Amino acid sequence: MMGTGNAQYNDGAREESLRMVSSEPQGNEQVSDEQLRPHSLEGFIGQPTLKAQLQLFLDAARKRDVPPDHILLAGPPGLGKTTLAMIVAQELGVPIRVTSGPAIQHAGDLASILSSLDTGEVLFIDEIHRLPRPAEELLYIAMEDFRVDVMVGKGPGASSIPLTLPRFTAIGATTREGMLPSPLRARFGFTAHLDFYPHEELERLIERSAKVLGVSLGSGSAEKLSMRSRGTPRIANRLLRRVRDWAVVHDLSEVTPGNVEDALELYQVDSAGLDRLDLAVLQAMVKRFDGGPVGLNNLSAMVGEEAETVETVCEPYLVREGFLARTPRGRVATEKAWHHLGVEPPDDVNKLF
Repeated sequence: MMGTGNAQYNDGAREESLRMVSSEPQGNEQVSDEQLRPHSLEGFIGQPTLKAQLQLFLDAARKRDVPPDHILLAGPPGLGKTTLAMIVAQELGVPIRVTSGPAIQHAGDLASILSSLDTGEVLFIDEIHRLPRPAEELLYIAMEDFRVDVMVGKGPGASSIPLTLPRFTAIGATTREGMLPSPLRARFGFTAHLDFYPHEELERLIERSAKVLGVSLGSGSAEKLSMRSRGTPRIANRLLRRVRDWAVVHDLSEVTPGNVEDALELYQVDSAGLDRLDLAVLQAMVKRFDGGPVGLNNLSAMVGEEAETVETVCEPYLVREGFLARTPRGRVATEKAWHHLGVEPPDDVNKLF
């Protein structure tokens, strides 16, 4: 069963990565985003409560002259977890070692990394929920007791030798906090939950990124971009880069709101950040099923996608933005969905819930 679940998760991630409005990194985007990353908490836009908590947390550790407790960064992809991990190391003035759950195949891989850490160093583990179980158990001891047990020899004559580790700070990032076992979650002294960005904060982030990329945005252009960015900085920066391409090709000295609309229309991203798949789901709901309720399998067959793709890749945003609702009888298109498609909803649309 575990293998099937992981396969479905990976298939969903692959489908998501193909979309312009995907919150997963695409191609060499990690490298492209490096120039856009802020290097201090002061320069990090958004998440004001989290920033205040993290600033206090780091200031206290500096005043006590000890490495801070371990940190867990939880939230949907594309909101800045990796950026915050980099900032923590920058604020502390220490090196950062970066790895990920899928990159660690065996406990020995993690033991090798842990044994090479220096005092105070930050170890950042992205997708920490995907660590193999033996590596998780090794990490428990390393985070709590700052030691690893190294096995010497094989068979009946094998023995375990404890190796003391310097005090370090582990930062784990996860998009699925519920998949972390309780013993691992308990080892983190501070858990930060990142939320989707409101349009006003995304506007500020887009304006900052535009200056870094050398894009001149006219009045209202950042707002147009923010409305299409699904509350996610990674998507906002990706759309901004595509608008920059449009401006370069059309020799524009300044990008107007109309230019933003034209550029993103080419990439099939509409005014609410919906793409081809999102609109196909809503159109099937409204025009083929009269708003629902409709079962997932029937809906996925109508749009020509796997049920797993519709459920994990498309539905979360549609539900969050109020275009779609899940009921015990199936999926239902809301009044907002009807209006977005330019179709007059029936008088009893609210009775479907």
